[in-house]
Amino acid sequence: MVHTSPFVIVFWRVAFAALAFFVYLAARGRLGEVVHSGARRLVVLAGLGIMLGLTWILFFSALALTRVAVAVVVTFTAPVFVALFSPRVTGDAFDRRIVLPLALALAGTVVVAAPTGWALGGGRDALGTALALGSAVTIGIMTAVEKRVLRRTSPEAIMFAKTVVAAVMLSPAVVLLPGPADLREWGALAALGLGLTTFPFVLFLSGLHAVRADQAAVVTCAEPVSAVLLAAAFLAEPLTPSVVLGGLAVVAGGFLAARLSSPVIQRVSSPEPRRSS
Repeated sequence: MVHTSPFVIVFWRVAFAALAFFVYLAARGRLGEVVHSGARRLVVLAGLGIMLGLTWILFFSALALTRVAVAVVVTFTAPVFVALFSPRVTGDAFDRRIVLPLALALAGTVVVAAPTGWALGGGRDALGTALALGSAVTIGIMTAVEKRVLRRTSPEAIMFAKTVVAAVMLSPAVVLLPGPADLREWGALAALGLGLTTFPFVLFLSGLHAVRADQAAVVTCAEPVSAVLLAAAFLAEPLTPSVVLGGLAVVAGGFLAARLSSPVIQRVSSPEPRRSS
């Protein structure tokens, strides 16, 4: 619905979202969560904002070059990178039980994307695939860092800081590039920022706070399935048997990951001191 540069789209997405989070935090008297976070945590939050802007630039650029199915499915190989980065960032030990759900989800992404004809030999599809893979890497790093930051910062404060930094980073785009052309495009950008950025990302971060990063990431593999179905319904992109089978594999992987309990840590209890008679 919006015919402009990916940089402009991402700017207005994060700008509208930042405004929504500002109003929410200010109304609840919680702006101090960000302002008084301390220098070290502010640097981390700024880094998350830069990664957010980069992720969406890569993703929207991929959408402009290849099919929705390919861009979304390749981007959501991110759970692999979450599983790789999370132990180093959060200190959580690698949980081998995640391998089966992860393999199912990734197999599903391959089944969905392979028949579309993308190859690394060149062309728009290949470039779009490479950009989508880049966004998967940044999502993996960002999710692992967010899991650690959530120990002391609320999801709303994290998203406010991220969207403000991303908007500042992308602000030259609105000066140098053409913006939305009419009220329809403005409405689409407002809906993207105010609704489809605020609520889903707070929900994800709230879930990420409660479970392991690799579990949360595998469950998000359901998003490519919904994206492919919506692209078939609204963009007339074909819904093939391979997309259906791959989607079922992704959903199965997400279901198994969601059912994993947190690893049980057995602690050796210290003996009770002897009571003197």
